[in-house]
Amino acid sequence: MDENFGAPYSEYSNLENELNYGWAMPEYPQLCPVELTEVIHRRDIRDNSPFKSDRVNAKVAIPRNSQPSSWTSSGRVSQACENCREQKAKCSGHRPACHRCLDSGVQCSYGDRKKEKLAKQLNHLTTRVETYGALLRDIYPKLDVSSARQVDQTLRELNAPTPLTQVITPSQIPALFIHPSDPINHSVLSRAYASISIPSGNVDYTEDDFNGDEKVQATGFVGEHSETAWLYRLKRNLDHNTLKSTKENPTRPSISSVNYFQDDSEILVLDDIDLAYRPPQKIANKLVDTYFHVVHPTFPVIGKAVFLNQYRSFYANPNVRPGKRWIIVLNLVFAIATRHSFLLDQSLTNCDTHRTYFARGWRLNVGNVLLNHPDLQQVQVEVLAAFYLLSVGQINRSWRLIGIAVRSAVTMGLNIRSESQSITYWSKELRYRAWWALFMLDIVLCEMTGRPPSTGGTFCSTPFPVPFAEGDFGNTRVVQIITDQRTRSAFFTSLISHATEASPIESITLSAPGKEGLGNGKQDERANQTGTEDVTPNSSLYFLYAVDLAHILREAINVLYAPRAMRQLWHEIEIAISTLNDHADNWLSRLPAEFDFRTSETTHQFIQHRASLAFRFYATKLIILQPCMRRLSQSSEASPPGTVCDRMAALCVQMADQMLELLPEEPDLTWLYGVAPWWCILHNIMQSTTILLTELFMRTHTGTTKAVHITEKIKKATRWLKKMSTKDLSSQRAWLICMDLLSRHGSKFGLGVNTGL
Repeated sequence: MDENFGAPYSEYSNLENELNYGWAMPEYPQLCPVELTEVIHRRDIRDNSPFKSDRVNAKVAIPRNSQPSSWTSSGRVSQACENCREQKAKCSGHRPACHRCLDSGVQCSYGDRKKEKLAKQLNHLTTRVETYGALLRDIYPKLDVSSARQVDQTLRELNAPTPLTQVITPSQIPALFIHPSDPINHSVLSRAYASISIPSGNVDYTEDDFNGDEKVQATGFVGEHSETAWLYRLKRNLDHNTLKSTKENPTRPSISSVNYFQDDSEILVLDDIDLAYRPPQKIANKLVDTYFHVVHPTFPVIGKAVFLNQYRSFYANPNVRPGKRWIIVLNLVFAIATRHSFLLDQSLTNCDTHRTYFARGWRLNVGNVLLNHPDLQQVQVEVLAAFYLLSVGQINRSWRLIGIAVRSAVTMGLNIRSESQSITYWSKELRYRAWWALFMLDIVLCEMTGRPPSTGGTFCSTPFPVPFAEGDFGNTRVVQIITDQRTRSAFFTSLISHATEASPIESITLSAPGKEGLGNGKQDERANQTGTEDVTPNSSLYFLYAVDLAHILREAINVLYAPRAMRQLWHEIEIAISTLNDHADNWLSRLPAEFDFRTSETTHQFIQHRASLAFRFYATKLIILQPCMRRLSQSSEASPPGTVCDRMAALCVQMADQMLELLPEEPDLTWLYGVAPWWCILHNIMQSTTILLTELFMRTHTGTTKAVHITEKIKKATRWLKKMSTKDLSSQRAWLICMDLLSRHGSKFGLGVNTGL
């Protein structure tokens, strides 16, 4: 069929369509059917010619028409086809085929214009630079110190501002971003460099195999906002520099090498114990009083009035048989109080050890944690068990158990405001306090392990705990604040920082226009006016400010240490650090005089509350400011004085200094475990000590006044750790880790075993 007709019908059809619709221009009239037949006939003759060239774009003789050409024009076209451009011939510019190519019987094609080529080049190179930038940010945290510094220096040079008149030469462009066959468009690359910033460097990663090493498994993942991670990085950098100077191959130890807690030791749950045993009432009274004095103000997970009534009934009537979960709660209270008495050398005679009380409570609770549906007492059991494990240095197990407690609490809806009409207002308030006690313990463990908080604020509408004692819940004014949500929210506005004054739902309610809002304006004003001046300082008011500060700490962890922080530019991180630092200062400015720890008063009735808030405040500051310390310690060049990073790093060292100033000059365990927050005081001391060690070894020259001052503070901290080692195995490990570090790297500063430290 092809031989008979010369060309497929589709070619004629396409050609006819092109002639009918593509050439309808004023200066180029359409061809009549006769002319179309002549064109096709000439094309068939040329295709069958033996002199046809193999080259597609070969020059061919264009036969002259017997009639004058009707399409010649002296006008210029916007773009010539590829064939006409190569032959430097005039092109008609018609699409899809120009007249010359159509007459010659060759394929006509139009390439991209110059602007289109540049646009494609721009997109291609921009995509490539973004891909390499993302790859660099992903591998940056896994680089060693020297490689990270080299990357920082290279990116710093690339991000340096370039005058508009300066042309980027090929020598300025790294080979990493250029393919050898690609033409270089300098304006494209100069804009692409602006999208690459030096990573903040605070994103966590892990190098350990948690299945292959039992000690690593016991430690678990330790996140960047834990002082254990800070200490590990300092030790690794110092050892790397030492081995590098001796030309030895450095081996990277596991982070468990600086873990000073007791997670690798087993918890022995005794089998041969009487589950129904109760200590004599005199001893029990002492233990219950100790618990409510040293634990309950910060973690009010138990309603004090209700529990004491049940406790007195339990001991007054031997025939009373309370529920099993209440017995578990009682034994855990005994275990925590006995642990504290042991630290103070106040162990009672004829009293079981804290391990025995815990084993009794744990055995009674076997199977209840996962199989039974939770109730309020089960939440209390899980929180108290987590607190006990924290007090004995089992923070990994404690963190896992607090996660179960959070699940139980959310299952019961403790994380949201209750509108039930069948629950009394004081019962609702006790449940709110139980949630915030759970929140406080979760934040402490989150801070110590460097792991994310389990009590997120997005799905929480539980109101803040009212700053009144349980005995005042019957007061008319207190009842109004507790029961009326609008009055309650306005009341808290005058007490705590604006950053956390209300949940999102409450904020919308307060700002929503309506008759209710207009009618209660005076009531809100009165609630604002009757703020701290009408609140008598008490443990509940202290708890409210502790919860408010914990919100700031949680926000700092979410903003500065979550993986999403890696996607932010460093100047954005600096802005966040400055803002969070201002929030912490704002919290301190709102603190009532009775709880203000900046005064030198030592006989105050709220001395324990003041000490707890002081350590929590400085710990929050250290976590907020530590990213600047890390950035400067990793940088190969000194930060220009006066920059935000430099000022914040200096403030971080100052906060570590002031935290150690809270401790008496000479170690006193009675003060430490009787006044300070004894459940996490080792963590706080190691936080400040690690910051000072980092500043001393990484950014301080020997013989300076700064070096002398920091060494004195470190000596004070190690004296305290050594004294604490007599009562606590975790403190002993922490002291040995610090002394090992000082013995190998502190001799030039007058620190170490040989110096009598």
